[in-house]
This record gives sequence, C-alpha cells and structure tokens, in this order.
Amino acid sequence: MSSRKVVELFYDVVSPYSWLSFEVMCRYRNVWNIDLKLRPAFLGGVMAGSGNKPPGFVFNKMQYMKDDIRRLAEYFNVPLQQPSDPAEVMFNKGSLTAMRFVAAVHEKGGDKKTEKVSRELWRRVWSEDKDITEPASLSEAAVKAGLTDVEIKEALAMCTTKEIKEKLKSCTEEALKHGAFGFPMMICHVDGKPEMFFGSDRFELMAHCIGEKWFGPNPDKAKL
Repeated sequence: MSSRKVVELFYDVVSPYSWLSFEVMCRYRNVWNIDLKLRPAFLGGVMAGSGNKPPGFVFNKMQYMKDDIRRLAEYFNVPLQQPSDPAEVMFNKGSLTAMRFVAAVHEKGGDKKTEKVSRELWRRVWSEDKDITEPASLSEAAVKAGLTDVEIKEALAMCTTKEIKEKLKSCTEEALKHGAFGFPMMICHVDGKPEMFFGSDRFELMAHCIGEKWFGPNPDKAKL
C-alpha cells in the first residue's frame, strides 16, 4: 500500500457545512488511504482576515440556506436543523469561546477526544438549538462526549490562557495562509504539495486528486 496522504480539516462548530464535511471525512478515513488531521480554528478570524462576508449578510442566501440545510441533512445523514435564530447563533453569540474550548481539548486529548467534543457541540447548536457559549453548555457537550469531570474543568480553565488563545489564533492564521475564505476547508498533501478544497461539495474532486474513489456521503452503505 502506498504511503498515507495527510488530509487536514479546518473547521468551526458555528459552521453547519463544516459539520457535513467533518462527518464525511470521519467516515472516509478508514475507506481512503489517508491520515486525517483535525484543525479546529476560528471562522470569524478567517472571514475578517480574508475580507469575506457570511452568507447570512445576504438576505436571499439566508433564505436559501433553510432549504439547503434541510436537503443536505437528509443526503449526508447528519441531524442538521437550522436554529430558531441563526443570526443570533452565528453573529451575536459566535463561536470564539467554543473553539477555544475545542482547542483546549485538542491540546490535551488529541484528535480522538476533539472529534467527540466537536460533534456534540455541533449537535447542540445545529440540531438541538442549544447554547454553546456558556461554561455549563460546554460542560454538557463534553460530558456527552465522554470527558471526565477533571478533563472538563481543565479544558475550561485552559480556555482563558494565553497558550490556548495563541493555539487557536495560530491555526486560524495557518488557514488564511492556505488561502481560506471560509470553512470547511480541507488541505490534501499530494506529492509534497498542499491542495486546498473549500466547502462540503468537493469530495468527488478531492478523491480524484488523491487517487481515491468517492462512494457518496455514506461509503459503508454504498459498498454493501
């Protein structure tokens, strides 16, 4: 078997489209010959640094998102639902605290625990219409992800440290250096060269570029 190709997934739990890419890449890491690396970053910093504007700032795009999310949830088999007030979730509350918490979990627990915590945070905000900004909300998500009380308290304490703030900032700046203008963004390292893919609809092209086959969003079912 040829050497495994590294695929980095840059994401933020405030982004519903990131959740779709996250689940697909988690499903494919044992189907494709890849080494998946989770790279939690801050979408707000990427938008500001690239000069991009969120789709919610354009009325027609926000209206389109309602139907788009409903259809994508079914297609990708992800329990995605638009919250009652998406503008409040994405723009007023934001995700800085949540992503610092994820960065803290990543620092201490690596990708495995980061995957579980990220999924539970997405589930809270984009499936159950719950908060992800308060310490109690982060703790509830972490409990469901299987973290111990000690691990949760440690991650919450780390959120306000310079180390974690710099970790999240550094990952966000790295995303910008790769050309990010939004999330999800995937970087496939092919023959020593990074190839950037944006969005949750580039998997077939990405598979072609890394020499793999795309079996749809649910590869296990497709291969039966």
